[in-house]
Amino acid sequence: MLEKLEAIYDRYQNLEEQMSDPGIIVDMDRYKKVSKNYKDLKPIVEAFLIYRDMVGNRNSAKLALQDEDPEMREMAQEELESLNPQIDELEDKIKYLLIPKDPEDSRDVIFEIRSGTGGDEASLFAGDLYRMYTRYFEGKGWKVAAMEINEGSVGGYNKLVLEINGEDVFGILKFESGAHRVQRVPKTESQGRVHTSAATVVVMPKLEMEDLEIRKEDLRTDTFRSSGAGGQHVNKTESGVRFTHLPTGVVSESTDGRSQIQNREIALQRLYQKIYEMRRQAHESEQAAKRKSLVGSGDRSDKIRTYNFPQNRITDHRINLTLYNLDKVLEGDLDPIIEGLQMYENTEKLKAGEEIGIS
Repeated sequence: MLEKLEAIYDRYQNLEEQMSDPGIIVDMDRYKKVSKNYKDLKPIVEAFLIYRDMVGNRNSAKLALQDEDPEMREMAQEELESLNPQIDELEDKIKYLLIPKDPEDSRDVIFEIRSGTGGDEASLFAGDLYRMYTRYFEGKGWKVAAMEINEGSVGGYNKLVLEINGEDVFGILKFESGAHRVQRVPKTESQGRVHTSAATVVVMPKLEMEDLEIRKEDLRTDTFRSSGAGGQHVNKTESGVRFTHLPTGVVSESTDGRSQIQNREIALQRLYQKIYEMRRQAHESEQAAKRKSLVGSGDRSDKIRTYNFPQNRITDHRINLTLYNLDKVLEGDLDPIIEGLQMYENTEKLKAGEEIGIS
């Protein structure tokens, strides 16, 4: 285990040197990649350095057990009894840190809240969820942009679509997809009876333009004479440009510019936009299909989490976690729940015997 961690430490030091290399600093794309790899390894390296020191101290204590001085042997035994559980605990932490991350965990997300079963009360609850998540996002320092807002008839929301930008957003929020059930006395209830309604949350990783790569050999380029406004120059020269992306069949052209060079740039940008939009839609459809089993129909019985107001209780049914601090959770204190879900996911990965880089 130490040998494998030493190799990671060497890689970390190499990345640290690269980050001070002027040749890399001026190359923003390369610098971002090096910086991200460095940042990803930092928690592992920090834990490893502490672990290495502890193992060294344990080895010294074991040698001290052979000392002729009884006091030295007693001190060594006490140190071993203190170090062994600490080392075991740190080994478990390192194992979790070495679990390969989902490459999509670092993505920004499209975050959707919809009212489900329960009529007006479901819309009000969707509004409560929006307020809860907004406070959580603010605490994380993430940027939030509203893409679509559909307000309910008595308050709250029928549908909200947000774009969330920040650090490791999808990795933190991906567990929120599903049906959220609320149990409380609605404001419109005169008899004081507890009602149950629901809202659904969908979290999808956002596809970025830099994810798109178009190879030159996949493009067919045609030029043609433009027509329309622009005078004789436009009509008499082959300034129009048409690109065909052979793998997808997407076609883009431009006659807007006054030269072939301008039209090539315009047509190529349009091609990127068209292919990006096509892949974005396919990506969202794929993600929506993946989340469908979690989200379900929005019915009250199809739930991942219950918010019980009379008992100030919140329960996440996937990990059987129940807390009696619903008031704090609604103020954005979601970390205990999300961390519990992350821990559960990592534990399941370890049980499944995934390759984690250590034995």
